[in-house]
Amino acid sequence: MTLYAVEAIDDAIDATRSFLWPFDLGRWARLALIVFFVGAGGGFSPFQFTGGAPSGGGSEVPTTPGTPGTPSPGAVLPGGTELAIIAAIVGIIVLLGLGFLLVGSIMEFVLVESLRREAVSIREYWSEHWGAGVRLLVFRVLLGLLTLGAFGLIAVAVLGPLLFGDGGFSLGLLFLAIPVFALVAIVSGLVGGFTTMFVVPVMIAEDRGLLSAWRRFWPVMTGQWKQYLAYAVLGFVLQIAAGILSSMATVFAAIALAIPVGIVALVGVALLSVVEIAGWAIIAVAALLFVLAMFVVGLLIGVPVQTYLRYYALFVLGDTEEAFDLIAERRRIIRES
Repeated sequence: MTLYAVEAIDDAIDATRSFLWPFDLGRWARLALIVFFVGAGGGFSPFQFTGGAPSGGGSEVPTTPGTPGTPSPGAVLPGGTELAIIAAIVGIIVLLGLGFLLVGSIMEFVLVESLRREAVSIREYWSEHWGAGVRLLVFRVLLGLLTLGAFGLIAVAVLGPLLFGDGGFSLGLLFLAIPVFALVAIVSGLVGGFTTMFVVPVMIAEDRGLLSAWRRFWPVMTGQWKQYLAYAVLGFVLQIAAGILSSMATVFAAIALAIPVGIVALVGVALLSVVEIAGWAIIAVAALLFVLAMFVVGLLIGVPVQTYLRYYALFVLGDTEEAFDLIAERRRIIRES
């Protein structure tokens, strides 16, 4: 039996090369922006913020100065204002995080559409798929909450007797919980990863909602489960290999950038004994330039990596079901050459 995940390894390399070369600064810059949001959204992990305010049902505290246990006249007690400020800060952080994740979810469709049409247009694809991106965000949030809830139940089952019972603790229960914990993490990762890599293209190919696309994709995946199992294994290996190569490229880039930036910083160090302010300013500018340069380099390195991984998934998806093939023309050119 031919494994599509094996065939797609070389095909995705050829497709990535054709899409990214010859080098076009405008295309790479737009893809770098997309990768910035897509890479961050892929590691979605929601957090719940809970809190409570003290109730007023207790006995009144005397306010006479000098009474034991009574705050001094100048003391400031945390009250409604302080709690409101904390809640507002937390709310702003949550909203900013959700906004960032929303952009990342929409960018998933922008990236796939760019590979499909072999042209990058953020504004056009955004306007076409922002609604689908909202649905993807909701799905990711719910999946994340369910995963955290499952982890919480496992933790309560293991630590509950110790925290809320008679102090007993079962080492055997702990060992049993470890594989269950791992199983939940694997299932959640597969559901999230397959949604991004396969269900999003199905949504684009057949103009479906997310749940409808999952229902459409499910019989294809289960009917050819060996193909998708091979993809899951090889895809994991490829991501590790891509991560290693990206890290090596980043280190080489850091070394190359550190030489000129280091020279500038040394000039600042030399000026410290003459004009201290100017010396520190030059050092600060050199450090800032290095950080910004490494940030840009990281995004540029991520462009071919993300492009390859998405092409790889699209090749496997199209091989298992022709109706889902978004890159039929590119596939034909590569396999006939």
